[in-house]
Amino acid sequence: MEERIEQTDEPVTPDRIAADLRDLGVESGETLLVHSSLSSLGWVTGGAPAVVDALMAVLTPEGTLVMPTHSSQYTDPEVWENPPVPDDWEETIRTERPPYRPAVTPTWNVGAIPECFRTYPEVHRSRHPTYSFAAWGADAEEIVADHSFENGLGEESPLAEIYERDGRILMLGTEFDTNTSFHLAEHRADREQEVSTHETTVVGDDGDPEMITLEHLSYEADDFADAGEDFENDRPEAVTRGTVGPADARLVSQRAVVDYGTEWFEKNRE
Repeated sequence: MEERIEQTDEPVTPDRIAADLRDLGVESGETLLVHSSLSSLGWVTGGAPAVVDALMAVLTPEGTLVMPTHSSQYTDPEVWENPPVPDDWEETIRTERPPYRPAVTPTWNVGAIPECFRTYPEVHRSRHPTYSFAAWGADAEEIVADHSFENGLGEESPLAEIYERDGRILMLGTEFDTNTSFHLAEHRADREQEVSTHETTVVGDDGDPEMITLEHLSYEADDFADAGEDFENDRPEAVTRGTVGPADARLVSQRAVVDYGTEWFEKNRE
């Protein structure tokens, strides 16, 4: 907390956040995918709800606010690294963890703002147990509906729905290394890619727990920062930079990011 006070000239209020977002170029009525870091905003009066309130105020109910609400605690424990778990724990974790429930299951490692956002009234969260997204506003239900259990960041995902609506990405104190839209580009790249599967539990249509098998690309993100740096260098006109409170912020076209990333992965990945 002391560090946040030191990085802020005065308390960051919802009105200041909203004004800075408008100055950056965020518009009412648009579709906006937000990646965020609460700590980067300094001392925010009211914490995460202040940021969510400001985003909603700027977009208005005629726009659509989307955030990743991933639950990596429902990935395969065999691949966990930070920390790894003992081998003889893995089957117990797979079979005994509670089923994924969109209204109940917390996010994991995506930040305080998405975790707060998913609990808001009229926010809809998709059914994918590991790669869910939450949305609010005019197109919220359509964006998260029918999120496929196969390839959760691919063509039948909220990312593809945002692409179809020509939405934009707001990086609020974050960098391209966490930009999930590059995963959609991974799907669209014309190259050989490994596919992974793992089992997890969700609530079935009858309300009872159901074990399902998820199939997805073996997603990589180690080179996202490099792809993002090249994108900014090659397409400077597609990136609007500014600040929201003390946080660095970027506003970019999601279509431009995905299209660029698709070609970049084809050229730069073996």
